[in-house]
Amino acid sequence: MSTTLDTWATWREIHQQPAVWRAWGNALDVTGLRSWIAAQNADEVWFCGAGTSAYIGDIIAAAVPGTRSVPSTDLVANPRAFLTGNRPLVVSFGRSGNSAESLGTLDVLDALAPEAPRLHITCNPDGALATRTSPSPLKVINLPEVTHDAGFAMTSSFSTMLLTALALFDEPCDVPARFNALADQLEGLLPQFGTPRPDRAVYVGSGPLAFAAREAALKVMELTAGQTPALWDSSLGFRHGPKSFVRDVTAITVFSSPQAPTNAYDTDLVAELRAQFPDARVTNIGPAGDIAIDMPFGTAWAAPLSIASSQIDGVKWAADLGLNVDDPFTGQGTLSRVVSGVKLHGVG
Repeated sequence: MSTTLDTWATWREIHQQPAVWRAWGNALDVTGLRSWIAAQNADEVWFCGAGTSAYIGDIIAAAVPGTRSVPSTDLVANPRAFLTGNRPLVVSFGRSGNSAESLGTLDVLDALAPEAPRLHITCNPDGALATRTSPSPLKVINLPEVTHDAGFAMTSSFSTMLLTALALFDEPCDVPARFNALADQLEGLLPQFGTPRPDRAVYVGSGPLAFAAREAALKVMELTAGQTPALWDSSLGFRHGPKSFVRDVTAITVFSSPQAPTNAYDTDLVAELRAQFPDARVTNIGPAGDIAIDMPFGTAWAAPLSIASSQIDGVKWAADLGLNVDDPFTGQGTLSRVVSGVKLHGVG
């Protein structure tokens, strides 16, 4: 690990993920939480969050039946389109737990769905998601304090919230063993990640990995303060116009799936892109890929492993640009670690 990069909290937070997962897999009360969830008799499960926290829900909902991703940015903006007398279990993700949309979601639920049970998964024990009371059944999961990333970009907060929710809503498994296996694999992968900075970047995948691609694209744009334009799409969707984004100096990363027929479409796209754009850098990350990732637990569980490649690239590219890796927008006043400037307007 580079001494220079080691000075950045974001770099350390990326590399702490294996240790965090191991410890948290042993500490998480999966049995008790699953029992509480089952007792709520909810109509369906909603995953709510904004930005990276919303993408957690996208990844899980693409893999776990009976769940739905409802970004808090959508819910707060148009609450009556979602809350129509149903009784969802609303799972809210939040690193700080204090974003305007997190607060707005709680306000909307209080007003329109006071009976809906709530599960809050947060990294900040002092945030609103951890401390605010509810008129309906409420369970709060405070993740280890070390996951409350100090850096602008969500890294260990994202992955630990995602794995926590999968442990609770995917098919039952030996959670400590699974978290350990993922941690072992990530430790071996981290030294393999890291590529030269391109003019622009593309991330694609299928199913849950399409939304992993969305988070990967966001990560490199955030960390390089928009100086590395990045696009995401599904492996099949990419041909329908978005492929026009590619130029000679483009890094294209395909998060490939082990599942048939999905893997065949991913493989076909890799071959096509290499033939059509010989000067672009096309990297296949997945089973038997240029960087091999085993996915025995399914692609949603492998998403944090794939996304770690963009976390590493984002830090290295930001450092190459001379940016403050932990706050790439220093001095601009346009983006902040906890989104600000959002005025809440009630439920209408």
